[in-house]
Amino acid sequence: MELKKILEKQSEESFKKYIPTLSIDSAIFSFHENALYVLTVKMKDSITWGLPGGYVKKEENVDDAAVRILKDRTGTENIYLQQFYTFGNLKRSESAFEEHDDTIWNKQRFVSIGYYALAEYSKVNLVIDQYSTNVEWQSIENLPDFMMDHRSILDKALLTLREQLNNHPIGYNLLPEKFTMPELQKLYEAILGKKLNRGNFYRKILRYDILTKLDESRKGGAHKAPDLYSFDLEKYNSALKEGLKGSW
Repeated sequence: MELKKILEKQSEESFKKYIPTLSIDSAIFSFHENALYVLTVKMKDSITWGLPGGYVKKEENVDDAAVRILKDRTGTENIYLQQFYTFGNLKRSESAFEEHDDTIWNKQRFVSIGYYALAEYSKVNLVIDQYSTNVEWQSIENLPDFMMDHRSILDKALLTLREQLNNHPIGYNLLPEKFTMPELQKLYEAILGKKLNRGNFYRKILRYDILTKLDESRKGGAHKAPDLYSFDLEKYNSALKEGLKGSW
């Protein structure tokens, strides 16, 4: 069934079920093959992409709604989730439903609460629902055209990610349990959008004393196998409370 008919059929039920004028949009980030990705959704009958989102039930906490929406799209709820901004410009969402009658639920004015989520790439199952035709990870270096104001939401989420790199467990939630120092540096470079000096980065990270060097290395490749590390979670969380000092 085309999206227009689905939404019209569900409109009356949505007015009964959800809080009017309030929505949630989430920028779900992941790190894969040394690049930062964001999860995108293509709705039925649409040529543009969007961020995963939804509405808040009348008998539901806002954070619980964000977790539910995240689980519906990724198949898991065990993902780091952080509220970061509220988006409420006039006519931010109505244009996406121009062909609908003004009385339909989705064409009302919505203020959206923005969340960013950090997901380990291998643990996410992409879910296509009745409203969408495709769900894909998109590299932040090669983004498609976005619907409504979703590009602005993504840009603000990425800016927040950069600002919170020194006081939120971002590395821990985006990297696998075991990783190499070059992989950690690539993660920081992908988030910050710039190259970092290898020697300075290694010295700074090791000075924080938040890593445990493992008695094993990454196998494969023509060069010397790099050592593997893991985060010392107790030391990492303690360091984050004070904030990792200095800029990158």
